[in-house]
Order: sequence, then C-alpha cells, then structure tokens
Amino acid sequence: MENQNVISSANTANAEISKVLYTGKVHITGGREGKATSSDGRLNISLSTPGGPGTGTNPEQLFAAGWSACFIGAMKHNASGLKIALPANLAVDAEVALGNGDGGFQLQARLKISLPGLTAEQAKTVVEAAHQTCPYSKATRGNINVEINVAV
Repeated sequence: MENQNVISSANTANAEISKVLYTGKVHITGGREGKATSSDGRLNISLSTPGGPGTGTNPEQLFAAGWSACFIGAMKHNASGLKIALPANLAVDAEVALGNGDGGFQLQARLKISLPGLTAEQAKTVVEAAHQTCPYSKATRGNINVEINVAV
C-alpha cells in the first residue's frame, strides 16, 4: 500500500516539539466495532459502540483513561516544583461524553479530582498548574467544554 500525505498539519497549532519523548503506535480495524492493537503488543482490545451489544471498550473511555493518567502525572510534576506533597490516594474520575451539537458530533469532559488531605488552596494551585501543563488539557482547551472539580 502506498502512503500519500493528504492532510498536513505541521505546526498549525504553533506548538513545535523539539524532542519527541514517546510515540504511541496503534493499529485499528473495524472502527467502533473493531480491534485496537499497539505496536508493542501491550494494548490488544476489542472496541464496541457505546451502549451497544459488544463487550469492548470505546474511544470515549480510552480518552478518559488517557487524560486522567496524564493529568495525574502533570499534578505530580507540578506539585514537586510547588513543594506540595500529594496524597498517595489521589484520584481522577473522568467523564468524556459524546453527543450532538450545532457542528455535528461533539465531545465534552468532566474531571473530578480527589486530593484528600490538601487544603483547598493547595489543591486549586496544583490542579490549575496541571491543567496548564497536561498535554491532553492543552489539546482540548478551546475545542471542547471541560469542567474540572476538586474534592479535598
């Protein structure tokens, strides 16, 4: 099969990467009723349409999981620099909703962050910093509705 570049989005976001740290490579077949397999074999899952009869996961769940994991990493990174000790039992519950809007299909998201033992001010500081540095937060900013709530 011959590769043909039909869409080039090189630096359209004015955000150039100077050093690639990691590239996730996944092969998908069958769309929402298909299969996803990573190049390293660590991901090998069935996909199913949300609410459908299948037993697989769906892109919204995968996006929620990826964003949550990344957001926790961003909180840890920022808390270290802010000299704020994060609780061992910190957690993120993410909801990524698929719906219809004026422009057709749309996503929206809600992150519920649990930082027990921190003061409200510490939690707000860490979460705001993480939302500025997390690559998923950057990718969604201005593109989908996002609500972030914090419990201490």
